[in-house]
Amino acid sequence: MKYLNTAKFRFYHNLNDFLPEKRRRVVFEVEFIGNPAIKDTIESLNVPHTEVDLLIVNGNPVNFNYKLKDGDSISIYPEFKSLELPQEMHLKKKIDGVPKFICDVQLGKLAKYLRILGFDTLYDNNYKPEDIIKLSLDDNRIILTRSITLLKNHRISIGYWVRSENPVEQLIQILSQLELIELITPFNRCSVCNGELETADKKLIENDLLNDTKKYFDEFFLCSNCKKVYWKGSHFKRINEFIQGIRKSI
Repeated sequence: MKYLNTAKFRFYHNLNDFLPEKRRRVVFEVEFIGNPAIKDTIESLNVPHTEVDLLIVNGNPVNFNYKLKDGDSISIYPEFKSLELPQEMHLKKKIDGVPKFICDVQLGKLAKYLRILGFDTLYDNNYKPEDIIKLSLDDNRIILTRSITLLKNHRISIGYWVRSENPVEQLIQILSQLELIELITPFNRCSVCNGELETADKKLIENDLLNDTKKYFDEFFLCSNCKKVYWKGSHFKRINEFIQGIRKSI
């Protein structure tokens, strides 16, 4: 007597990053009891639902509520920007305009880089998972995290698992995956607190400036939140060179 049902699964493109080597880019069987939701089964295989954009079962598109049946054949796809499909087939939430982010506690350097490039990015090394989820939901922010477990939370609809441990590689991954390169607007956001930068009157801030800074620079910017002062010194050139290097890497 057969007690377990089986279904065939095949994951595509970067969804294979979550799988053990023997299950990558091949069809494999999964055993299950009853008729579990396909979302639960996918996440039991270590793939968070936030990375999945299209589910095909026996040749037909389904959503995350589909109940698995014995003998099902399932193909799971990430988001493909170049693939034109009816909107109702997409499972990932669509973000209109320039996206906003919230980074987990492991991604402080990435948060700083995103702010330098002009992206609204929240980060605090005291954030708890619940804080990150709430802020994401309240302000429609994409969660960037190194935690697969966090992205499996059923309340999260927009999130991305950052593959690399290297901050520069992380930045390149995000800009490439989310197609953000044309949305870069550097020098308009504070890299420290995420506040917006405003043009500052030199006369009003000169008491906070070093003598050489006052002597050689006349254009200044002030963070609207933390009041940190910025100017186009040697760091300005380094940041421009950094951005050009990032652009060439994508």
